[in-house]
Amino acid sequence: MKRIWLTVFLTMVSIFLIAGCSNSEDAKTKDGKQIIKVALSDEVNPPFLYTDDQNNPIGYDMDYLAEVEKKLPEYKFEYTFGEEESNLVGVDTGKFDFAINWFFKNPEREQKFLYPQNEYGYSLTTLITKKDRNDIKTLDDMVGKKLAPMSPSGGLRSILNGYNKSHPDRQITIESMDHPSNADNLKRVAAGKADAVFLNKTTFDAVQKDLNLDLKVAGVISKEPIYVVFDSEHKELAEKMDKVTTELIEDGTLPKLAEKWFGIDIFQDLEYINEKGFEYKK
Repeated sequence: MKRIWLTVFLTMVSIFLIAGCSNSEDAKTKDGKQIIKVALSDEVNPPFLYTDDQNNPIGYDMDYLAEVEKKLPEYKFEYTFGEEESNLVGVDTGKFDFAINWFFKNPEREQKFLYPQNEYGYSLTTLITKKDRNDIKTLDDMVGKKLAPMSPSGGLRSILNGYNKSHPDRQITIESMDHPSNADNLKRVAAGKADAVFLNKTTFDAVQKDLNLDLKVAGVISKEPIYVVFDSEHKELAEKMDKVTTELIEDGTLPKLAEKWFGIDIFQDLEYINEKGFEYKK
C-alpha cells in the first residue's frame, strides 16, 4: 500500500512540475501581457547599462527596451541580472527569452542564437594614447609602434586581424595575453611602455574614471554594431523587435537616446563622430 501511495505521489509531483514548466513558457501578467524574460549583464557598462542608487538598471539599453515595450504592448519585460556567459547559456537553454549587453555578431554565436537583422546601437572602438601625443589617430599609425597586449580572441582582436589581413605589407604587431587587464594596459601606455591600447570607448571611460591617468582618446577606429541575442525558438519576438528597432531609428528616437546618453549621435558616420570629439557625457 505504501508503494502504491508513493507511486501516486511521485506521479502527481511529475505532473505538477511538467505543468509548471509549461505554464512558465506562456506566463502572463494579470492584464494578459506575455512575460518576456530578459537577461541583463551584471558587468555594468555605462552608459549602455548600469544601476542607479537604488540598484535599478538604467542607461541606453534600458531606455531602448522601454521604447520597444511601448510599441509592443502585448509583452511585459522582466529583468534578471547575471554573469554574461551564464546569461548566454540561459538564453540557449530557454531560461531567458533574450539577453542584452552590447553583443557583437560572430560565427560561433550565430550558430547558437537568433540575431535580428538590425543593430540597436554601436560600440565605438578607439585608440588610447598619452595626452601629449598627436602622431596616432588611425590603425595605419600603429604600424611599427607598440600596442598593449590583447586577448587572442574576441571582437577587438578580430578587427586588428582583419586590418593585418588587408594590409599584408603593413602589419600591426599584436602581443597576445589571456585575460589582459584593461587597467594594467592603460597604465602601460601612461608609463610609456606601450604607444597605445585598442579599447572600446565605454570600457576606457569606466576604467579612466577610477585611474584618472594622463590619457586621451586619440581616434575612433570603428563603429561595431551591437545586437539583442534571442533564444532560437523566439523567431516571432525577434522579428517584431527588429521591426520596432527600424522604426525607432527612422523616427529619430534612438538617435535622440544616443544624444542623451553618449552626448553624440552614434548613428552618424565616423567622420562626424571624430569631428564632434566623441566625448561621452556619462
